Amino acid sequence: MIELLARIFIKDHKDVDNPVVRRKYGILCGAAGIFFNVLLAALKFIAGILSKSISVTADAVNNLSDSAGSLITIFGFKLSGKKPDADHPFGHGRIEYIAGLMVAFSVLLVGLELLRSSVMEIIEPSETSLSFWTFLILSFSVLIKFYMFVYNRATGKKINSVAMDAVAKDSLSDTVSTFAVIVAAALSLGFPQWNLPFDGIAGVVVSLFILWNGFEAVKDTVDPLLGKAADEELVKQIEATAMENKSICGIHDLVVHDYGPGRLMITFHAEVPGDGNIYELHDDIDVLEMTVSKKFNCIATIHMDPVDLNNPERKEVSALIFEEAKNIDERITVHDLRIVPGTSHTNLIFDVVRPHDCKYSVEEVKAKISEGVMARKPFYFCVIHVDSPF
Repeated sequence: MIELLARIFIKDHKDVDNPVVRRKYGILCGAAGIFFNVLLAALKFIAGILSKSISVTADAVNNLSDSAGSLITIFGFKLSGKKPDADHPFGHGRIEYIAGLMVAFSVLLVGLELLRSSVMEIIEPSETSLSFWTFLILSFSVLIKFYMFVYNRATGKKINSVAMDAVAKDSLSDTVSTFAVIVAAALSLGFPQWNLPFDGIAGVVVSLFILWNGFEAVKDTVDPLLGKAADEELVKQIEATAMENKSICGIHDLVVHDYGPGRLMITFHAEVPGDGNIYELHDDIDVLEMTVSKKFNCIATIHMDPVDLNNPERKEVSALIFEEAKNIDERITVHDLRIVPGTSHTNLIFDVVRPHDCKYSVEEVKAKISEGVMARKPFYFCVIHVDSPF
């Protein structure tokens, strides 16, 4: 249904990289969420009264809170589309992340409230019943909520939205929650001799599942707000795009700033031949900036680093340093090597990129590389700057 509505109401609905199309998908899914959740809340209130089940009534309240979550999602997508202004020169795209975070917190609150009420139900169990109409309403709710999970997850992947992912997790929690209510009621009716508070036990199990889902949703939405590492596939694509330019010998110090979906700032250093024509090289860098900006829908800034490719000593020294670095950690990379000869020794000035989880500290990495190089070439003195990957 969502796909059909998208074809009707969203122009160029397949162009999901377009910020306007992304925003309309978010608003459409949010509107559908409000409709379905209000409908289910009304039906479950009726079912809760008929069955005298606290977990069914709690489920109805949960659906009402989900409606508020859908409304938050709509406003999040609307506000994230605001153009940059003097106070927010990078736009308002991160509002979408904040909206997702609010939905994630609502999932946690629902989980905590369900846990509290379920524990009380175990302590003081109440009589429950499951009529045919109650069973029918709850079964219908399971199907609808599972459908909402499917379309929210699919849309979240399609438009790369953590907010939609949070809504999808919420819908999955509701699916499991309502299904557990049906199972608990059936067990109560089928095995009355056991005299167990199935309703409360099911509520505790479901609440723990909801809390786990809520924590996952919080993590997914907090990460981009804090500034998580760039996606490895994106990094590889940027590197491949840069290396398509014949003037580029390599890149390093790649940084990806995420200011919201479709609002990336990408910076990196591009190594070029030191003996090349500076005007031609500068023109190549300008062309590369435009290519990267267009391909990845971002603002790209590239720093040009000249490299002395024809110096045989540089090749030998690079291989030596590279080997010593790999002996420490296979992931360490080396760049910006400069050779400064002197009367008593030669300085090797270079940068290394140390992974955050490297077992050796910054000082240990420096010492090990320096000791390894000097053990083989005593007249080389290493001056090392250690970077961290972004």
